[in-house]
Amino acid sequence: MSRQQIQQFPLLILMMNMFIVMTGIGLVIPIMPTIIHEFGAGGKTFGFLIATFAFAQFLFSPLAGDLSDRYGRKKSIIFGLILFSLAQFLFAFSNHLALLYVSRMIGGIGGAFMIPSMMAFVADITTVETRAKGMGRLGAAMSFGFVVGPGVGGFLAAFGLRAPFIIAGTVALIAAVMSVFFLKEPVKEEAKTRSKQRDSLVKQLALSMKKPYFILLVMMFTLSFGLANYQATISLFTDQKFGFSPSDISILMVVGGLVGVIVQAFVLDRVLERFGEVGVMNTMLVVAALSMISILFATGFISVLLISAVFFTAASLLRPAINTIISKMAGNEQGFAAGMNNAYMSIGNMIGPALAGMLFDVNMGLPYIFGAIIIVVTLMICIRWARGRKRQNVPSSVH
Repeated sequence: MSRQQIQQFPLLILMMNMFIVMTGIGLVIPIMPTIIHEFGAGGKTFGFLIATFAFAQFLFSPLAGDLSDRYGRKKSIIFGLILFSLAQFLFAFSNHLALLYVSRMIGGIGGAFMIPSMMAFVADITTVETRAKGMGRLGAAMSFGFVVGPGVGGFLAAFGLRAPFIIAGTVALIAAVMSVFFLKEPVKEEAKTRSKQRDSLVKQLALSMKKPYFILLVMMFTLSFGLANYQATISLFTDQKFGFSPSDISILMVVGGLVGVIVQAFVLDRVLERFGEVGVMNTMLVVAALSMISILFATGFISVLLISAVFFTAASLLRPAINTIISKMAGNEQGFAAGMNNAYMSIGNMIGPALAGMLFDVNMGLPYIFGAIIIVVTLMICIRWARGRKRQNVPSSVH
């Protein structure tokens, strides 16, 4: 059996695990408005609950990365799955609001141990030639899981609001058991480097400010911050303005997200090749900002569905475009650049929902107005950065 054939089975297990985790993360979206109503809470609580997961993931990612390097990918993945399962069960049986926050925190820590370790696992079991294909498959499992999650949540909510979390926790626990028996720790010739201690997160963030791609990291932060305003409150907005049920919200998220996944899978490469990363970014930033404003004028389910599909399509093109440029500029420090890219994105995903929830309690339209403003700021940064690169005559495919 060739090495290429040997890689397929562990990759399949990793894709299954990633799909389960992202489905579990996504299923909370259509159910959360109803759950927080049970506790007499509003948009602020909703935003903070969403942000808590991102905050825990951001905070524990450096530690989880070091432990993964020292003790192995498999142990980190299994530990993360167990934590994620525990978080789902705790959320299902919580009768106090504080326990919901604890559940989200535990889930975020589980994500910090799982997701980077899965990506590192793929890097360990692939060659330079097959790495992009392996990462692409893992990324597809991630995107598809997050798209399917809201649909699963809306469907299972018919059996009770807690049912989706109980089932998600059970499936995650089964995945952990399967990983114990069927996932083998990858053997790397470079294993000696695993004992190397990384800089603290604060030092890494400070170092990133000196990199030539720092402005792109700032753009990733502002973009994630702006997009999170929409994604974090759309279920609350449609629930309060139109009386959408969890099933309605799940259809909204699944269809919109599925359009984004299809565009990312079949259109992204052609669009980037034809118009260049900067051209795509500028256009999609305008589309995203207009979509956020348009939601204020939506009149019902069909109009919200169309606007959401356009918004998710723009988002599905924006992030890969920025990631591609950062990768091109990173040279031989791909790991550091990818880590910082994820860190800045996590900060945006953390602050965005928290602020959006507070703004929502003031006026339900404010998150979208503010989000559109942030995206316009991102557009201005992008235009100025692109002009600077032209003046420097930097040769690349970015145009």
